[in-house]
Order: sequence, then structure tokens, then C-alpha cells
Amino acid sequence: MQDGAQRRRWEHWWIVLRFCLLFYFGKQVSAQLKYSVPEEVKEGSVVGNVAKDLGLDVSSLVQRKFRIVSGSKDILFQVNQNNGVLYVHKKIDREQLCDGNGVCLINLKIVVENPLEIHYVGVEVADVNDNSPTFSEREQHFEIAEHTPTGTRFQMQSARDADTSINNVRLYKLSQNDHFDVEVRDREEEKIPFLILKKPLDRESRAEHRLLLTAIDGGNPPRSGTLNVTVTVLDINDNRPVFSQETYTVRLQENVPIGTLVTQLNATDLDEGSNGAVVYSLGRNLERKVLDIFHLDSATGDIIVKGKIDFEETEVFKLDVQASDKGQPPLTVESVVIIKIVDINDNAPDVDITSLSNVIPEDSKPGTVISLISITDKDSGVNGKTSVIISDNVPFELKPSFQENTYSLVTKGQLDRESISHYDITIIATDLGHPSLSVIKTLSVQVSDVNDNSPEFSQKPLELYLAENNTPGASIYSVSASDKDVNENAVISYHIIRGDGSMNDMTSFLNINSENGNVNALKSFDFETIKTFNFQVVATDSGSPPLSSSVTVNVFILDENDNAPVILSPINTNGSAEGVEEIPRNVNAGHLVTKVRAYDADVGYNGWLLFSLQEITDHSLFGLDRYTGQIRTLRSFTETDDSAQKLVIVVKDNGNVSLSATATVIINAVEPKEAFAASDVKSMMKEDEENNLTFYLIITLGSVSALLFISIIVLIVIQCSKPTDYSSKYLQDANYDGTLCHSIQYRSGEKRYMLVGPRMSIGSATGSASNGNTLVIPGTRRRGSGEVSGGFILSKFCCKYPK
Repeated sequence: MQDGAQRRRWEHWWIVLRFCLLFYFGKQVSAQLKYSVPEEVKEGSVVGNVAKDLGLDVSSLVQRKFRIVSGSKDILFQVNQNNGVLYVHKKIDREQLCDGNGVCLINLKIVVENPLEIHYVGVEVADVNDNSPTFSEREQHFEIAEHTPTGTRFQMQSARDADTSINNVRLYKLSQNDHFDVEVRDREEEKIPFLILKKPLDRESRAEHRLLLTAIDGGNPPRSGTLNVTVTVLDINDNRPVFSQETYTVRLQENVPIGTLVTQLNATDLDEGSNGAVVYSLGRNLERKVLDIFHLDSATGDIIVKGKIDFEETEVFKLDVQASDKGQPPLTVESVVIIKIVDINDNAPDVDITSLSNVIPEDSKPGTVISLISITDKDSGVNGKTSVIISDNVPFELKPSFQENTYSLVTKGQLDRESISHYDITIIATDLGHPSLSVIKTLSVQVSDVNDNSPEFSQKPLELYLAENNTPGASIYSVSASDKDVNENAVISYHIIRGDGSMNDMTSFLNINSENGNVNALKSFDFETIKTFNFQVVATDSGSPPLSSSVTVNVFILDENDNAPVILSPINTNGSAEGVEEIPRNVNAGHLVTKVRAYDADVGYNGWLLFSLQEITDHSLFGLDRYTGQIRTLRSFTETDDSAQKLVIVVKDNGNVSLSATATVIINAVEPKEAFAASDVKSMMKEDEENNLTFYLIITLGSVSALLFISIIVLIVIQCSKPTDYSSKYLQDANYDGTLCHSIQYRSGEKRYMLVGPRMSIGSATGSASNGNTLVIPGTRRRGSGEVSGGFILSKFCCKYPK
């Protein structure tokens, strides 16, 4: 009993020991983890913390050689021995790793030592929609006959998508059309598209259909691919020929020559090829006489006369005709050709014209009789009845007389010789026979002229651009008018309407040739004095009574370069263009020494001034601005430089033939103390000068204002007193040339001043001591006064007059 009990105890212990051993070793190998990672993730992306999930001590992973010992696929993943993280080592493409739509699982074996442990980790690679559906070919072509019944299916290419079933092709769409639709059938895991005919095809309406099939997958967002589908509609013989007319009716004269074309049949078939080829034939029940007279060309449809036609024998022929295509079986259509024979009328009417006058004045009243017309015809019955008409594009008509077939030709509207001076009236007389015969006669009528048109000028007003300094007595313009009348009614004479002799009236200086309209100027015009004026020319014809018209000629004087530049500064007391400037020797480069001021009375390029050095003592010491006339130092003075420097400046305008003036500037370099003393003296002189200047400026401005007010009143009176017809549209002052300012100078004792005001002619700004190129200004140079540059004067007293 004891032995049995002891044996059973050992058996129980052995079972417990085996269970413990099995539990211990099973713990080392049975650990299993599973992760999921999408394909195409970036390298280094974390899959999961294997050590943490297995309950391993992270600090001992390095010592225990924590690593992956899987097969060839382990290169896709790696573990970090420092933290136990499983991460993506290489970019994963599920489509390369796994085929089909099943689960794509990668099994990894992870080992740690001391003690040895083996753990299995499964990583499921999830599919992403990274592939678009594609077709094996870019285009698919179908040929479908037009009689194909609706509902017929045509299998199309299937699109392929490398992704799994979730992201695989889900549906197909067909571009919008009236005849086709798409149907999708499932075949195992593949979707097959079918083209379904939903509306009958008609090749005659549309011979080809172009469709677009789109395959769309189930991804989010979805991807798609396209296939071009072309359907060519094949023809069948489903259309009969159609004649262009249901019944052909033809009128044919008797006795026409053999070979005459009677008519041409025309039938069309909408089919193509042999199904659309048409042939013509005559009906089988026609009389033998008809077949002997007419022939039908089976290819062209021409009906041709091949026998003699006699109206007295047969008046009407009826031909049954057929048109058939060459299809199998052929389709036929019938029509009828009715040929009406027309009797011959062999006598034409005779027209007799008795003219009263072949010339008629253009002012003749409507109803004036021109001629008498009588019509006769030798035929009898209907063929002897006649009618007469005249051409409908003439202002004449026929009035029937009390006697049959007798007419009067009279005017029915106003005549205008200037529009039409000659009429050829066509008279057509026609009998009522079948066919009718006609005779044509022409009556010529000449329209004589009356003076009903005034002379006309080609344009109104006329514009004359005249260069100043024209030669007195020479022709400056030619006025020409035309008259639509002829002979003496069109002979034109010219004269100028003379003005009232006022200051702005230029007609006294103009003369015109009454025969040819040549205008001569009796004086030479000066742009600086007058810039524009106008005059009127009257043209009168020689009719009875005479007629006339007038035109305004606007004359614009063009500037020429006839004024040389005038030096304003420097100017010496004797009137010569020479000045002396003193500057300290210690000035730096760029110091403004002085400025040469000049003026030109011309405008535009003729008044644009440029400054240049003609002579200079030392080229390295001073420089001249060619546009402003400023003289500046180019460097500092040295001990070897002369104290006195001489500069000769040439001022030129930009005319075609340039005019110029010269100025001399003497520059004395003095010691700084002397320069300061001279500056104090100038300041004292400036104060005295300004005190006197204020008093004289007040007087001058008051005088100018009063004079301006009186001038405005006088100008208004003159403008109001002018006749309206002869007033010019140019109302600006003749002495004002559009520039901003000009100068006026006056003298008080030993001092001279210059007031800047509205620009006037150069003659009013030249002093008594000036020569041809010099304008007198105060001898003391004032940098605050006006500047002259490029023919314009700028100053704080400048007045801007509106144009």
C-alpha cells in the first residue's frame, strides 16, 4: 500500500515538474506581437515599441543583444537597441511584397540573450491608394452596323489597378452621348465593362462616335484612368433614292435641233458606296413614239431630244422615269416628266418712234412729252397682240393714247443733269404668241444744264501752314472750288472778303487771283508778332443768276530760326556781354562761380539753347553745364594757378541753321578776407537796392495792372463788334506764343531793373543800350533774380497765362 501511495506521489510530482518546465520554456518562445503599418511611409517611421510591449528591461537590451534575426525581408525593418523601438528601415511597396488581395504580413524573429529568448513579431503592411487604374491600350475601336439592335453589348478593355480590392477599380463611366451606355459585370474579383447600344445608329446622321471611358478606383481620394473609344458606323442599304422634284415640268419649243437637252433628272441616295450609286431608266409602259423622240442617259439623268418634235402633232409628253440604287436588293423610286411643247411665233412686232426733241432741260416738269411711239405686228390672233415696256431705271414712262398700240413717252420725275446727263431709253415690244417674239429699240435723250449748283470747296475750313519771313508778293496758297454745272454755269471767280481794317485784320495784306484762286501775301509775316489769323474766300459761278459759297482759311504762321540768342547775364555797363566774378582761392571742387543766362525769341527747337566753351584759360579748373549755363570749379585752386581766369562761352540754338552769341566771364581768385569784404559791400548795396526796388515795383505793378485791365476791355469790345460769320475760332493773343514768361525792363537813375511778366516780342524787351545779341539788365548780379534756360525765363514774379 505504501509503495503504491509513494509511486502515485512521484507521479504527481513528475506531472507538476513537467508542467513547470513546459511553462518555463513555453514562456521563452511563445511571445507574439502584431503591428500594422501603411505602405509608402517614410524611412524611420516608428512601427511600435517591441521591448515595452514584451515587458523587457530597456536598459539591458544592448547587453542582451536585442536584434532581429529574420530572413531576407528583415532589411525593411530595424530595432533600436537603446529604446526597443521597431522602425521602418526601407521604403515599403506592398505591391512588390505581396500578390493578390489577401493580408500582407511580414513575420519578424527577435532574439535576446542571457537568458535566450525568441519573440515573433508580425507586421501587416496596409495598402494605400498609390496606383491609378490603367488600360493596356490607349484606344479601342469598334465597327458596328447601323441596323444593329439596341441592347447589344460589346466588351471593352478592363482597367488594371495594382492596389488591393479596397483601392481597386470600383466603377466605369462613359462620356455623355445619346447612343451608348456602359454596363459593368463582376468576374471573380475583376470588373468587366461592356459598351451597350441604347439607341439605333444611323450612318447618314453620324458616321463616327468618339467616346471616353473612365475607370475609377475605390480609394479616398479616388484615382482614375481613361480609354478612348471610337465607334465606326457601317452602312446598309436602308435609304431609297430621292428625286429632287416629285414632278418635272418642262416647256420645249417645237422644231428644236436633235441633241437638245430637255432637262436633267437628279436623285440622291444617303447611303454610301454601291448602296448610294443611282442609275436612271424610263418606264416600261411608254409608247413607242415617245421612245423614238427622247433618250434618257442612265448615268447622268439627262433627257435628250433624238427625234423631230411637232407641236401640231403632240402638245404634251409624259415620261415615267425611275431611279434605282445598286444595293442588294436594289431600292427604286419613280417620278414623272411632263414636257409641254410650245408653238413657234415667227413674226416679231415693229416699233415706230416719232421724236419731238432729243434734248430736254433738267428743270422740265413731270409729264413733259418726249416722243410718240406706235407698235404693229404682222401676226394675227394671240400672236398679233402686243405689249410694250421701257427700261425701269429711267425717269420716263409710257402713257397709252386713245388709239390702240399708240403711246406717248413722258417724264415722270425731276431730272438732274449733274447725276445723269444722258439717257438711253430701251423700248421693248413683245407679242403674246407662244413663244413670244420681241423687238428692242433705243431712244437717246440728252439733258441740258441749268445753273442749280453752287461752287463747292473740298473741305471747310481750309488750313494754311505758312513759314514766317515769306517773300512779299509771292503766292502762299491756292484756293480751288468745283461746280457740278457745265459751261458758263461752272466758270468760277474768287474774291476775298475784306475786314474792317483793325489791327488783327490781315485781309489788307492779301490778294487773290480771281481766275485761279492763287493767294498772294503783300507783306512778310513774323511769327513773333502774329501767330495765326483767318480770312474768307468767296467763289462765284457765272450762271444767271450767279450762285456762290464761301470758305474760311485759317492761317498758322510757322516759326523759323530767325532770332539769335540774347545774353542776359553777364552784361557790362557798356552793354557788352562781359562780366567779372571774384571767388575765394580756398573754394572746393563743385563751387558755383556764376551762371550765364541767355534768351531766344524763337520757340521749340529754334529756342532751345546749349552752352559751350569756346575759350578757357585752364580746362582743368572750370566746367560749364551745357544745358543750364552754370560755371563750377572742377578742382581747388593751387599756388601755381593764375589769379585771373578768362572764359569765352558760346550760346547756340538748335535751329537747322544754328545762331549763336558769345559771352566773356573774367574770374578773379582772391584771398578769403578780400572776398568777405567784397561780400559785405555787396550786401549793403543789395539792401539799398531792395529798398528802392520795392517802391518802383509797386508803381510798375500798378501801371501794368491798369494797362492789362484796359486791354481786356478793348479786346472784348473788338471781339463783340466783329461780324459773326467772319470771326475766327482762335481767340488767343497774337503776341503770345504759349511760353510761360518774358521780361520788361525800366530805368531809374543809374540803376536798371527787370520785371518778369507775360511773354511778348523780343523788340519790347530790348533796351536802348542793347545790340543785336544783348539785353540790358542791372550791372550787379542777383542770384535771386530770374533765370534764362532753353528760351524760357523763370522767376518768382512769373505769370502763367492760359492758352
